Amino acid sequence: MSTFHLVDHPLIQHKLTIMRSVNTSSKDFRELLNEISMLMGYEITRELPLRDCEIETPICRTTQKKISGKKLAIVPILRAGLGMVDGLMKLVPVARVGHIGLYRDPQTHMPVTYYCKMPPDIDKRFVIMVDPMLATGGSMSDAIAKVKEKGCKHIVAMCLVAAPEGVARVQKEHPDVDIYSAALDEKLNENAYIVPGLGDAGDRIFGTK
Repeated sequence: MSTFHLVDHPLIQHKLTIMRSVNTSSKDFRELLNEISMLMGYEITRELPLRDCEIETPICRTTQKKISGKKLAIVPILRAGLGMVDGLMKLVPVARVGHIGLYRDPQTHMPVTYYCKMPPDIDKRFVIMVDPMLATGGSMSDAIAKVKEKGCKHIVAMCLVAAPEGVARVQKEHPDVDIYSAALDEKLNENAYIVPGLGDAGDRIFGTK
C-alpha cells in the first residue's frame, strides 16, 4: 500500500496559509508555490541512494558522499503542474522534464490524453508527478497510468493540497506510488473543489478565470 506523506514543515504551513487567502496576487501565489515546491523536494529526495567518492579538499584527500546515479524526471500535469517545476529544478537542475495533458471526455467520462512528451529514458528515472491539487484523484491517477505505460517503476506523486477522496483513489489504483502533500484538507464540495482549499490553482497561477 502506498504511503501518504504530510510535509508540514512550519515554513511550508506559513507559506500555504498565505496562498490560500483570496487576497493573494497571482505574482505572490506563483512565488510561494515555487518556494514550497523546493522545500517539499528536500523531503521527496531524502531517500536517494549515495555512493562513496574520493575527492581532494584544500587540506587532504577524503572519502565523501555523492548521489549514486539516481536520475530524476519531473512530470507536471498541465497546466497547473507547471507552477511546481521551477522549484524542483532549482533543487535538482539536472532533472529532465516531461509533460502530460489530460481531459475527461464529457460523453464517456474516460480520460483523453491531448499531450504527452517524455524524456527518452523516462523508464530509467525516478519520476516525480506534480499537480498542486489532488481533488478527485482522477487526473493524477490517469497520468500515473500513462507514465507506467512508458515502463516507469519508481514514481511518487507530489501535490500542494489533497482531499481524502483523491488520496484514496490514487492509493487504490496505484498502491505502489507514494503521495507527498503539504496539506490534507477536509473534503470535496459538490463541484469537486477541495474544502477549504485555495480555489483553482491554474487560474491563480496564471491570472485567468
